[in-house]
Amino acid sequence: MDLEARASNHVKEKESWKTVLILAYQSLGVVYGDLSISPLYVYKSTFAGDIQHSETNEEIYGVLSFVFWTLTLIPLFKYVFIVLRADDNGEGGTFALYSLLCRHAKISLLPNIQVADEELSTYNWEDPPKTMTGSRVRNVLEKHKILHTVLLVVTLIGTCMVIGDGVLTPAISVFSAVSGLELSMSHHEYAVVPITCLILVGLFALQHYGTHRVGFMFAPIVVTWLLCISAIGLYNIIHWNPHVYQAFNPYYMYKFLKKTQRGGWMSLGGILLCITGSEAMFADLGHFTQLSIKIAFTSIVYPALILAYMGQAAYLSRHHTIGGNYQIGFYVSVPEILRWPVLGIAILASVVGSQAIITGTFSIIKQCSALGCFPRVKVVHTSNKICGQIYIPEINWILMTLCLAVTVGFRDTKRLGNASGLAVITVMLVTTCLMSLVIVLCWHKSALLALCFIFCFGSIEALYFSASLIKFLEGAWVPLVLALIFMFVMYVWHYGTIKKYEFDLQNKVSMKWLLGLGPSLGIVRVPGIGLIHTELVSGIPAIFSHFVTNLPAFHQVLVFVCIKSVTVPYVQPEERYLIGRVGPKEYRLYRCIVRYGYRDAHIDDHEFESQLVFSIGEFIRSEKKNSSPCDDGFQDGKMAVIGTPVGEHIRNYDEDEDMQSASTSNIRSPVIHSIHDLVESSAPQMARRKKVRFVLPNSPEMDRSVRDELQELCEAKESGTAFILGHSYVKAKKGSSFLKKFIINVAYDFLRKNCRGPSTALNVPHISLLEVGMVYRV
Repeated sequence: MDLEARASNHVKEKESWKTVLILAYQSLGVVYGDLSISPLYVYKSTFAGDIQHSETNEEIYGVLSFVFWTLTLIPLFKYVFIVLRADDNGEGGTFALYSLLCRHAKISLLPNIQVADEELSTYNWEDPPKTMTGSRVRNVLEKHKILHTVLLVVTLIGTCMVIGDGVLTPAISVFSAVSGLELSMSHHEYAVVPITCLILVGLFALQHYGTHRVGFMFAPIVVTWLLCISAIGLYNIIHWNPHVYQAFNPYYMYKFLKKTQRGGWMSLGGILLCITGSEAMFADLGHFTQLSIKIAFTSIVYPALILAYMGQAAYLSRHHTIGGNYQIGFYVSVPEILRWPVLGIAILASVVGSQAIITGTFSIIKQCSALGCFPRVKVVHTSNKICGQIYIPEINWILMTLCLAVTVGFRDTKRLGNASGLAVITVMLVTTCLMSLVIVLCWHKSALLALCFIFCFGSIEALYFSASLIKFLEGAWVPLVLALIFMFVMYVWHYGTIKKYEFDLQNKVSMKWLLGLGPSLGIVRVPGIGLIHTELVSGIPAIFSHFVTNLPAFHQVLVFVCIKSVTVPYVQPEERYLIGRVGPKEYRLYRCIVRYGYRDAHIDDHEFESQLVFSIGEFIRSEKKNSSPCDDGFQDGKMAVIGTPVGEHIRNYDEDEDMQSASTSNIRSPVIHSIHDLVESSAPQMARRKKVRFVLPNSPEMDRSVRDELQELCEAKESGTAFILGHSYVKAKKGSSFLKKFIINVAYDFLRKNCRGPSTALNVPHISLLEVGMVYRV
């Protein structure tokens, strides 16, 4: 038995390592595409005017020393050894750090937070003993509301810079790859920009197919590229200068800055580009594992990049002038016989690197939209297996337009590098700031350790940030302008959303008013289910009274549905639904709170309807089982977590199945007595579209009142479902300041009219939609 157990453990361990190695291989194409192509433009951007390459080689040795230590300290030490450990249930990125902080301190600005959210399995974990310093920091953050806003703004700044990087990285990557034509064509100045634009248009035009269709080629392309640049680098080291390794001595950095002074400091903006794409190691953590990303970087990417930079430095140390002009660039160090093949591989690698940042931009905008910080956009899931692979049409074409604009406008690597460098280093500074708080609040380490983290990495990044910012007029203004535009959009949308929620909260309808209407609610109750969408997690929204006042009839079963996002990446399906009752049982009013994580994919309308009916049915059954004689039966706010699908007490059948085996004698055929008669004359068309029918199995042990209520629920579902949404118009109150009127009446109204409506974002079928207008005075 011991031998069998050992053999079984050995097989599992072997399979585990096989999985890790496969993920490490795949991560090369997804995570490291951007980082691996940085040798194309680092030296060219560094020596683009601020410093000159002299025969003493002090400049080239100093630059190589900076590149080596920057790659070692930031991607290797900071990200691989420290930041990757700060995952949020396996997810990484700026929002993951903010989510961790929100769960360890009450600093979230999401409007509809509930205590029940803290009971999610992805929310809680065992915490080590809390330190005095951590408690003090948490108390300060929770006490001062302004700090809540500051943290959100800092997070959004990092987010906006990532979006800016989504514009700049494809431009500089493809442009740098295509610029190799200048050594192979006589009239290259007329070809580089058009070819670059053509490749960029093709890249963005193919986004709607999804990365899964061509993703299998990403890893081989990046591996081929890394092997190519490392082999060329090794050849240049051996052939031109085997002693170039001496530049690893930090003393060369001191000599470099001493000789070049201000010019050397300004050239740091070009050296900074050697770590472009490092943030992807953390941002794409959810698609892989910590170990696989660490193995890929330490064993393949890091050595290949070091050899590539050393090889370029070795070549340049023996070639100071060519034809009287300084020629600094990647393709100069490539043997002439290999330039055309290397050019082709470089273009493919640049496309892969650009694809990674474009997909990351889609992902982070989806997260912002889920947390109420970005207008609603159409999210297309391009893969049925991997929910993280998405496509957002509006953002795709905006990115393409901006990318073409900066390519045609700048037309050189220097200004594109200045712009890209500032975006990259800003994201890293934001990560460092948030990470220092995670060390204290989440890891419960001492404040001294957090200060050491900020000092070690923040000082390096601040140095590079200052060098990038000084080139504001030379291209660095682009990411700042883009960040300000996106920040304004995010702030306006978040502000308008919060004000709209506060209006709903302050104008809730009292339970006394509802009870005064009686079980019929003062109107005709017709067959069917009405799903009333609201942002409130408790109470009756004011828009419901608007519905009752304006509609002559309403459904026999009404459900107040709140679809909300919580500060976790994913919510388990069995924890997604919170079900409760509104009013007495005979009113047939329910509340359903549907919880999604900021990375969750929303289910489609048909599956949502089915799961909702299952959940309410299970709630009705379990409510009777768990009720006590003292329960009044209609306390609003008493919710239960219902796992779905249940399938035990309510069964579903495809319409094509033989229904004779089910007891369908009590199931009524769809009749035209529902609310759809008042709205659409084509209700029978919807009946034909239904995929599932619900029946109640015979069970003599079931309580009669429970069975009657479940039977009514099944009949209501068979009669049809209507999605009832409020078409809101948000206006500033009279007497509001000019700034508030501009934000609400102009900016927010413009975004509301030009973004996706709630029905589109919720995938509501047009034939099942009922909208009632209402003005919000905020």
